[in-house]
Amino acid sequence: MGALGQVSFFVALVIVIVIHEAAHFAVARAFGIKVNEFFIGFGPKIWSTMRGDTEFGFKWIPAGGYVKIAGMSPYETIAPEDLPRTYGAKPKWQRALVIVAGPATHFVLAIACFALWLGFVGQPTRNSPQIIAVERRLEGQTSPAVEAGVRAGDRVVAVDGVDDPSTDEVLARTQEHVGEPLAFTFERDGERFTVDIVPVPAQVDGEEVARIGVQLGEGRRETAGPIGALSKGADLVGEHAVGTIKNVGRIFGPEGVGRVFELAFTDAPRRNEDVSSVVGVGRFAGSLASEGRFGDILFLFAIVNVFVGVLNLLPLPPFDGGHLALLVVEKLLGRPVDMRKVVPVSAAVAAFLIVFTIAVVYVDIVKPPV
Repeated sequence: MGALGQVSFFVALVIVIVIHEAAHFAVARAFGIKVNEFFIGFGPKIWSTMRGDTEFGFKWIPAGGYVKIAGMSPYETIAPEDLPRTYGAKPKWQRALVIVAGPATHFVLAIACFALWLGFVGQPTRNSPQIIAVERRLEGQTSPAVEAGVRAGDRVVAVDGVDDPSTDEVLARTQEHVGEPLAFTFERDGERFTVDIVPVPAQVDGEEVARIGVQLGEGRRETAGPIGALSKGADLVGEHAVGTIKNVGRIFGPEGVGRVFELAFTDAPRRNEDVSSVVGVGRFAGSLASEGRFGDILFLFAIVNVFVGVLNLLPLPPFDGGHLALLVVEKLLGRPVDMRKVVPVSAAVAAFLIVFTIAVVYVDIVKPPV
């Protein structure tokens, strides 16, 4: 299941990148801009065919795709008859829409994934927590949970007369009844049963607390109707977009870059907050699948789409946001920007991104996220 989850995640990611490029292609063609190439993959060509004046095809490295829009490269030779159909010949608002179309697909897909997750899988709460593990021994004795017949997967739906308790309420009631019988109602396979369990004192991080020998997981899931799911999905996109914007500087700034190379070249341990590449995220998708939580991969995929969408809007070439920034500069200057002067900046940004990505992939391989 884990391997299936990872493969599914990577295939979906490639499809999303192709959708991104297809959006650039569709809007460009809608405005009469010539698109020379639309390829899936990179590297040597496997196969291609001409459809109209666009070459469609596949290349050997299945890492996404690209479109080659006429007039976007300063070193491209344009036939005189094609000049009116080039990117630079069109109004700024049309060029802006061609550029925005790509990143916009990520936010639309994120809303769709969040909405499906909210509508069919549900957002976890802290109420009626599930038992994710039962300890057979506690303080040298058979644990109270084992004696009561509690199993992993059971859900606490009531405790001490409190229905649908939160995790905090379960823990608080347990602390209040050390050495005393405490009524727990569990749900298993759609059926409920109530048992009395006596919490016992146990040492946790040097402190004595009352325990019954279980580990609590997430609470019950709350689903939403179609309208609510779409609305909440849009809200989640906004929340994660803001969070991504706040973290971009940390990830790609001196602190983030230094941390990646510290992990790559020293024995520094991995932390939960450290950045992950598609390898690390794919591995996490695999772990979700191994736990039977295929639905939660939708949530993960939505977050990835928000991140990629925000990243694409950074006002630096070769990102889409860089092209939008150049349109603003062109508007302010009142004349076209010499793209040949932009090429070195674009190359430097691309080189940094490639090196950074390779370093993070290496870290994900040698020090996988826990």
